[in-house]
Amino acid sequence: MAQWHKTGCVLCAQNCGLEVKVANNRMAKVRPDKSNPRSRGYACRKGLNVAHHQHHADRLTHPLKRTATGFERISWDQAIAEIAEKLGRVVEEHGPRSYAYMGGGGQGCHFEAAFGRTLMKLLGSQYHYNAVAQELTGAFWACGRHTGRQSDFHIPDEANADMLLAVGWNGMESHQMPRAPLVLKEFSNNPEKLLVVIDPRQSKTARLADIHLPVRPGTDALMVRAMIAIIFENSWEDRAYIDTYTTGFDRIRPWFENVSVHDALAVCGLEVEPVVDLCRELGRRCWCLHTDLGIYMNRHSTLTSCLYNVLLAVCGRLCVPGGNVIPCKFIPIGSHTDERDPKHWRTVSTDFPILMGYSPPNVLPEEILSDHPDHIRSVIVCASNPLRSYADTTAYEKAFNSLDLLVTIELAMTETAQLSHYVLPARSGYESWDGTFFTWTWPEVYFQMRQPLIEPEGEPLECGEIFTRIADAMGLIPTRPEALYQVAHKDRFAFAVELMTLARSNPGLMKAIPFILSKTLGRALGSGNLAALWGLLLTAPERLRKDALRAGFAVDGWGESIRTAPGKLPTIVKSMVRNRSLVPLAGLHPRAGFGEKLFQAVMDHPEGLWLGKSDEAANMSAIRTPSGKIDLFIPEMDAWMADLSPEKEATALTPDPDFPLILMAGRHVRTNANTLMRNPEWNRGRRACTLAMHADDAAALKLADGQQVTVTTAAGRETIELEVSSRARVGHVVMPHGFGLDYQGMVTGANVNRLTQNTHRDPLAGTPLHRYVPCRVETA
Repeated sequence: MAQWHKTGCVLCAQNCGLEVKVANNRMAKVRPDKSNPRSRGYACRKGLNVAHHQHHADRLTHPLKRTATGFERISWDQAIAEIAEKLGRVVEEHGPRSYAYMGGGGQGCHFEAAFGRTLMKLLGSQYHYNAVAQELTGAFWACGRHTGRQSDFHIPDEANADMLLAVGWNGMESHQMPRAPLVLKEFSNNPEKLLVVIDPRQSKTARLADIHLPVRPGTDALMVRAMIAIIFENSWEDRAYIDTYTTGFDRIRPWFENVSVHDALAVCGLEVEPVVDLCRELGRRCWCLHTDLGIYMNRHSTLTSCLYNVLLAVCGRLCVPGGNVIPCKFIPIGSHTDERDPKHWRTVSTDFPILMGYSPPNVLPEEILSDHPDHIRSVIVCASNPLRSYADTTAYEKAFNSLDLLVTIELAMTETAQLSHYVLPARSGYESWDGTFFTWTWPEVYFQMRQPLIEPEGEPLECGEIFTRIADAMGLIPTRPEALYQVAHKDRFAFAVELMTLARSNPGLMKAIPFILSKTLGRALGSGNLAALWGLLLTAPERLRKDALRAGFAVDGWGESIRTAPGKLPTIVKSMVRNRSLVPLAGLHPRAGFGEKLFQAVMDHPEGLWLGKSDEAANMSAIRTPSGKIDLFIPEMDAWMADLSPEKEATALTPDPDFPLILMAGRHVRTNANTLMRNPEWNRGRRACTLAMHADDAAALKLADGQQVTVTTAAGRETIELEVSSRARVGHVVMPHGFGLDYQGMVTGANVNRLTQNTHRDPLAGTPLHRYVPCRVETA
């Protein structure tokens, strides 16, 4: 019998609420979920086509081992035993730096990261390669220096703003905030508000804008420096805010003196007057800022992020209503790993820091192929397809083919899986309990734990369960007393008391806590992910209790805990006697009851819920620098700024005769979804993968719309269909990502990452410069 279920999309970071009609164990129909508190009935065509992600012919069903004659099916016991033995041998012989973990849950399933990172740490490694470090770590590093913590990044409070400044962001196609197209249209249609877009091309978002500055590709840092100089020249900065909430103003002021605004904007391809008019609005309006990959994957990426933070601060727009705010979060999507602290590793061959807890994927091929004695020799890839997702496919192929051990945990036989020694089938986001921790709501804190809708075919497991089995086979999980197993199946309060007692007597146990929970409470709940959620809520910090109270949760105090104590005392007394300890009394702490209450609320709301609400009037308290203020000056930027001049930029941007065009490698369109939609059927009848080029360039090259062309860069070449468009920019071509996928022996579209070099990257964060790739285009 067909039944509707509430769930969420796993194809992008907004995870819009969906309702799915399941019949005969298949998704029969998908519609937006109006009851989802964050997306409120909005969903794009990707989410409405999510059945193509769930059901397709390349789904993996059994563990596979690569042999001389191809892949052969093996049992789980054999796969786990062999992987554990080989991984253990590599780490024992070559040390913990020989192992790297690549994964972290992607767009829809983040619980895997708790298990993957725990295995990594138990092996002694710090190398976690993740998509966050492919895009965002330069911006997170800048936030870490300006406001205190890399994980405390800021987002626009567009609901309270009268102007939205969108830089390098095409939200009408890429979203990157809840209900982005609706938010952008509201700004565009409201005569009291302004939508400003800074983007080289006439994107769909730029076409809605009240003001569009078509900046020359690669000149964003020079442009924002000129904008800040204009603001200072006209005294449009907010001096009261600067004096009260910032430090280092006197040290950054020289960066913007004696700047030739006219010369700088000429290099940027912009007229002076519109930029001055915009700066005037920045000085007097209640505005917020949304930057995206046009900044994060472009020349001077980290410097540009720092400069935009400075722009926000000098205009008084950081941590204030209607400006950019630091949101509260349930679980951060990364950790603060200040590279100045020697306890945090750097990559041994390329010398890049770990930022937000992640190493940059751009350096992994070099770290594998290096002759350094500590080079990487073994990798587990989970829910990630670097052979199509990350820069320089050719370099990745060479590196992965040289590994001693490559294990891929995946839904499908991806391009990465095809190179692996072992391929392990994972359950999808609709076959398991799972959720995400993306933070893009203000002031509320949102969370949704998706429930299983589909019975898996074959033998796939939750990703966390796979890591748990590997860790267990390697002897990395401490022994658990039988009492812990027994109480897990009886009562969660009794389990919590027993776990707290055990942890107090054996502190090392906590290092493996996701695995402990998975093997005990996870068995009782039927999911290690669900047990991990319970553990997260049980140990939730005091901050979340305060946020939950503001969101309407009745948070019990000591009085309520004592009032209900009689029902709990038998469990506590038994544990005290058995363990000869007073620790079980901690079960009366209000935090224990609060965690259980939140856990039940999550279970009762499959559509998602607001777990908490920030104090809107106290966002300045989120700043965690030593001074308690926004640090405007970052020493590492000093020399970089000194090197940023109109003359040097003009020279650096001189076209290469061999590669006269600039490729934007990675275009967000409605027909791409990273590499999560492998079956091309969802795009039948659409021009899904094309190279957009301005008509003037096409005419000069004698090329026509619809013909096959070859795009060549320093990294490689790809053939693709040409799309001649008046919306493109002269000298600038645009190609989508997420194509070149091998599905059932047929390759669909062109792989843009064959055209990008992993060494073409930001010098500090290592993020790729995908938005500025010199190329040439010719008839195929």
